[in-house]
Amino acid sequence: MSAQVTFDARIARDAIPFTIDSPASIDGAVDRIAESLGDPVELLGIGEALHGSEEILLVRNRLFQRLVRAHGYSAVVLEVTSPQARAVNDYVLGARPADDPAVRAWFGAGFGTLDANRELVEWLRDHNAGRAHSPKLHFYGFDLPLGEGGLASPGRVLDLVLGFLDSVDGASARTHRERITPLAGEAAGWERPAAMFDPAQSIGLSAPATALRIATLDLITELRIRRPELEGRSDRLAYADAVHHAELARKLLDAHAALATPGAYARMLGIRDLIMADNLEHVLALEHGRGKVLVFAASGHLKRAMMEWHLPPEPGVKRWWPAGAHLTRSLGRRYAVIGMALGVSADNAVAAPEPGTLEARLLEAGGPLFLPTGRGESPPPAGVAAAPVRSGSSLNPTYSPLTPESFADYEWLVFLDTTTYPRGAPPLTDWNAGAS
Repeated sequence: MSAQVTFDARIARDAIPFTIDSPASIDGAVDRIAESLGDPVELLGIGEALHGSEEILLVRNRLFQRLVRAHGYSAVVLEVTSPQARAVNDYVLGARPADDPAVRAWFGAGFGTLDANRELVEWLRDHNAGRAHSPKLHFYGFDLPLGEGGLASPGRVLDLVLGFLDSVDGASARTHRERITPLAGEAAGWERPAAMFDPAQSIGLSAPATALRIATLDLITELRIRRPELEGRSDRLAYADAVHHAELARKLLDAHAALATPGAYARMLGIRDLIMADNLEHVLALEHGRGKVLVFAASGHLKRAMMEWHLPPEPGVKRWWPAGAHLTRSLGRRYAVIGMALGVSADNAVAAPEPGTLEARLLEAGGPLFLPTGRGESPPPAGVAAAPVRSGSSLNPTYSPLTPESFADYEWLVFLDTTTYPRGAPPLTDWNAGAS
């Protein structure tokens, strides 16, 4: 039996170098990655090592553009709130102008302020405009709904469902709206920033919230028992979208209830990732027959192993199953993920990796590069299990270093030797406000 290959030998043998400003080098790497994953993959993830890096986002853009041109991809999904992304999708389809309030709101805050995100959206719009009769590319968000200061009011999601019901049965829509509207109340009551970390500030277990959960279940039941009729009055996808958002509102109410429960913050995070997984499966259903899907998000959401996160100033470690773990179970070989590693990022307080860490050995080889992990086909390289994990960032808590488990979490790794934090990114103090 041959000796197990070392990590350094794996890098020397299998690494695919590229440069961000050379589309040809990235195209060649993407072609090899797609060939290695094969036809079964319908949902490909790329996990970013930290939020706010222009270089990371540019790698995503170039990768997606090649996947569209050569490998049958039709949609990209970002870690943004799912209802809000509908306006951006309308924009890339040419159904909303740039000065539409909802489009301007996305471009003016959060990830929409980053040049590379704006570039991606404009590329999608330009691509679609040049193809009058061929399938259009779509833009989706898969995060749980967020409001002005925290988890969104369920009313924001239920409005989408009631809008569908208005179009097929106005009388039923009025009945449900008369019941739901007073229970949902004002959005500000649900979206208190303090509720994210103080259960006493959450209304998730109040009498109206409890009644709204029952009203939402009754709405779901009516939609489902009347499927033949309601789907016949609209179409399959419109009906499926309404049911999906009704279920999303139910899970959002569960998340609010977890926020209101002392010691249940990890449960809320688990509900968030469950919502993410369900949203991605819904996107796959919408894109079925059109093309494959690329999802881009923080590595922790897309990996397969249990998520562990320390949230200062609370003691202990929060643990929950991420979306990637759920998708692995439900999709099997239809799901694959590219993980990410960084060398140095002074802007993010990511110092040079300690000797012997996986990042230190990748940095010695030079970057940027793609590297197959051999997941499912060969054991991790010799010495990986004993490799120390590098230090994190004292400034950007979204930073995620490699661990020995990364070789079971991801099919490929992308390594960037350095990355910046552009001026257009949201302030790092904003990232400290919650989990990535």
